[in-house]
Amino acid sequence: MQIGIVGLGLIGGSMAKSIKNRTSHTVWGTDLDQETMTLARICGAIDGPLDGEKLPQCDLVLVAIRPQAAADWVREHGAQIGKSAILVDLCGVKRVVVEQIAPIAEEHGFAYIGGHPMAGRERGGFTSSTDDLYVGASMILTPDKRTDMKLLETLQTFFLDVGFAKLTFSQPEEHDRIIAFTSQLAHIVSSAYVKSPEAQRRRGFSAGSFRDMTRVARLDEDMWTELFLDDADYLTHELEVLIGHLEEYRSALKERDASRLHDLLKEGRELKATAGGN
Repeated sequence: MQIGIVGLGLIGGSMAKSIKNRTSHTVWGTDLDQETMTLARICGAIDGPLDGEKLPQCDLVLVAIRPQAAADWVREHGAQIGKSAILVDLCGVKRVVVEQIAPIAEEHGFAYIGGHPMAGRERGGFTSSTDDLYVGASMILTPDKRTDMKLLETLQTFFLDVGFAKLTFSQPEEHDRIIAFTSQLAHIVSSAYVKSPEAQRRRGFSAGSFRDMTRVARLDEDMWTELFLDDADYLTHELEVLIGHLEEYRSALKERDASRLHDLLKEGRELKATAGGN
């Protein structure tokens, strides 16, 4: 296949490297940063730039930029995308993206499906991208009534070939509701946690727990502000649930209620055992 990738940061760059190292597909890429384009060409992550000549030839177009930028790019280039092509956005939220891109795809006649690779790192950019980022990960797709089985079979083969372990199907609403808990909430908690004055005095007193809690505080504030606001309703709800549970722990500690604290900790352990590792 001829594959176009829009955005060569961590997600798009890793996709390009995975495709080139694991398949025989041709990859055309574009990024606003010219240094990134140069690096991508030199290391062989792309075969060349995705331009007005190459875009109509692409069988698959992967859009790996921020939500509003993704919708804007598709709106600007929709007429150039071939009618037999499949376009998949790789944004971290789905409702705001799908509701903008789906009508454009319908207008121009190409297939579109929302996507979200469940993989990442705390550092972004092409230099952090790797050809094994997606190994063992889940790829979420949000099909709708216009999605046919042949398209899903094509995408399943493609994503499994580049390293994903499985495909997960969801609706945009469900995706955003669940991702508010499994991803976005963790980033907010980590960001808030490191703001304690003790974080600056912890050297020699921290181990795995501190690293685990603070890893995702090293984030791209521009990107995550957009993602959080696009999912503000569900994320606010999850924060309210978390704050309610924290109040329970604080109350037990203030009252020196060992029995209540013990029960709260036991509940957490048992729920973790039920939830599993992922």
